[in-house]
Amino acid sequence: MSKDIGVAVIGTGFGKKVHIPGFREHPRTRVVAVYHRNINKATQIASEEQIPYACDRVEDILSMSEVRGVSIATPPFLHYEMAKQVLQAGKHLILEKPMTLNVGEAKELYRIAQNTGAVVTPDFEYRCVPTWQMLAQLLESGYVGQKRFIQIDWIMASRADANRPWNWYALREKGGGALGALGSHSFDYIPWLFGPVRRLQAQLKTTVTSRPDPETGDRKTVDSDDVGFINLEMADGTPCQFTLSSVAYQGRGHWVEIYGDRGTLVLGSGNQKDYVHGFHLYGSQDGSPLAEMAVAPEYEFSHTYKDGRLAPFVRIVDRWVQGIDSGKPELPTLREGVYSQLLMDLTHESSDRQEVVEVPALESILGSDR
Repeated sequence: MSKDIGVAVIGTGFGKKVHIPGFREHPRTRVVAVYHRNINKATQIASEEQIPYACDRVEDILSMSEVRGVSIATPPFLHYEMAKQVLQAGKHLILEKPMTLNVGEAKELYRIAQNTGAVVTPDFEYRCVPTWQMLAQLLESGYVGQKRFIQIDWIMASRADANRPWNWYALREKGGGALGALGSHSFDYIPWLFGPVRRLQAQLKTTVTSRPDPETGDRKTVDSDDVGFINLEMADGTPCQFTLSSVAYQGRGHWVEIYGDRGTLVLGSGNQKDYVHGFHLYGSQDGSPLAEMAVAPEYEFSHTYKDGRLAPFVRIVDRWVQGIDSGKPELPTLREGVYSQLLMDLTHESSDRQEVVEVPALESILGSDR
């Protein structure tokens, strides 16, 4: 099946930086429309990017016969209503993380997609990064043996400056915070790499409690989390400790460490400016020194872009296209998106109640049909 897939892009921040060029790079996708709530802005972007149509109403996009698929790259508080419209129209969807504001909304999107046959692919890009794919292969092969302990640190400086202007990210009710921005990714790759979670205990904190209004300069309240400590017990009994922060000057970056009875694997990057470039994978067996491991050629990107997010996004698009062609979504699917959202909801619940919470099996809330 070689027919182009016409795509509309909703969201012109990350959508303009990554989605539009990503669809342009894929041989089977073509951006035919762009949405912005301000029609003048939409028209400007359409002109700059040579996109045929500019819209300020989602309904107008969905009425276009040229549009077979839609990508949504808006802030998370807009995801549910927009995605609901897209799926009810029977259009295929790439949805940015976090999926929604709560697992109930994510489950409803899943139900609609099941009924309409729409293929939904969350943009969980770490599944498509070469070093991460190599890590998954090594874990599957039993490189570390019986897992004893997992340590995850994602400690960044993106919001360490308390004078960074206030926006929606400052509000928990809008889906803001480090948990949504970073933890949504982690809550996809943790079950991907290590299996489901049995229970968790969390403490979320807001350490930067106000930021300047970009228009007036007055300090406005921040109530979204910027630091988190989460203890997980995996279904196989393995303990996993996860620390995240977006307010750590000179933070160590993003690291995943797995310790087993046969060996150790360490994947990490200290790159504070690019969340994809800079990862290195190290391994050790039987007590030997850690040594950097080469990535298998089949996992390497065929092209490296200045913006590291672009290459894995193109791979996400490719999985989406394969799912559309076959009628069967490729991983990650919306089921994985629902599970990530469930774990985020339970993290908030555990932190609010200061209690350990049990994690239900995904099948118990969605059913077993894939």
